Amino acid sequence: MKLIVLPGDCIGPEITDAAMAVLSAVNGARGLGLAFDHDIVGLESLEKHGSTLREGLIARLPSYDGIILGPNHGAIYPPASEGGINYSAYLRTKLDLYANIRPARTPPGKHPHTANPFDLIIVRELTEGHYADRNMHEGVADLMVTPDVAVSLRKVTRFACERIARRACELAMTRDKRVTVVHKANVLKRGDGLFLESARAVAKEFPEITMDDVIVDAMAAWLVRAPERFDVVVTGNLYGDILSDLAAELSGSLGLAGSIMAGDDLCAAQAQHGAAPDIAGQDKANPTSMILSVAMLLEWLGARRGRADLTQAASAMTKAVDQVLADTARCTADMGGSNGTAAFGAAVAREAIQ
Repeated sequence: MKLIVLPGDCIGPEITDAAMAVLSAVNGARGLGLAFDHDIVGLESLEKHGSTLREGLIARLPSYDGIILGPNHGAIYPPASEGGINYSAYLRTKLDLYANIRPARTPPGKHPHTANPFDLIIVRELTEGHYADRNMHEGVADLMVTPDVAVSLRKVTRFACERIARRACELAMTRDKRVTVVHKANVLKRGDGLFLESARAVAKEFPEITMDDVIVDAMAAWLVRAPERFDVVVTGNLYGDILSDLAAELSGSLGLAGSIMAGDDLCAAQAQHGAAPDIAGQDKANPTSMILSVAMLLEWLGARRGRADLTQAASAMTKAVDQVLADTARCTADMGGSNGTAAFGAAVAREAIQ
């Protein structure tokens, strides 16, 4: 089984190295037989090849079992016509990585921003919605009608709504069998109405599932007030982007939240946060999100390939992260500790093979 590692921009190489230290330790100790190729995307690729994402690399990616993808600093990329492709967004549509799975849970013994511990998962549709660079066959859906009038369009299809709802229900069947659909169908009656209607139709395929729905603004309030009431939350692209960041921060830090972008046949692990250029190269970044994202990739591969050893390795990595986070002294500075990025990764690697 072969994975490709693409570290990305700014803190990407640092957090990816830390995650790879953990994965390599587990791979060797458990004899998983994983092999790794390494390549470049983002600013390094732009400098060397004139593009942040080369066509040749895109063509190779489906041949791998999984992708480990670092964050991008797309805000400073040149236009796509000059090689500045937002590789994260582009790969979601090009490889049909339509399901963004974003868990948010309080680490054992630590829940500083909430009254009670919680453990929920936000399932976000990735290929449609109010994202102008990924919902049109050609061109973008963010238009300037006149210099003073902008019009933004979104695409919502029954097909995409049903398949993301189905992934959410399947995930809920492995947990508490509860799904919450987040929408704004009281105002966006057609687009969000279609999303809600599709989710309810899919829920009929899962009679053990209890499904409710919450309007998005109320959901933001409920996440702050009582996140423990939720289990699996399914929503569209924009709402999921915002709410998953909120849920992650409530768990302690955006840097604690793992994330995968999954299709039917391919999955990419990518930290939920951005590239953090202000601390790049300083060994300060918290690599927890990247480590947990890689663990999620192993779990996804274990389920898809029927390999219990990968599932068990994923569990060991997650448990190791919890053990290190429980010891403040071994945490990175943002969590009150004194470890740098590399030292944190090394500490998790040691725990993972105990």
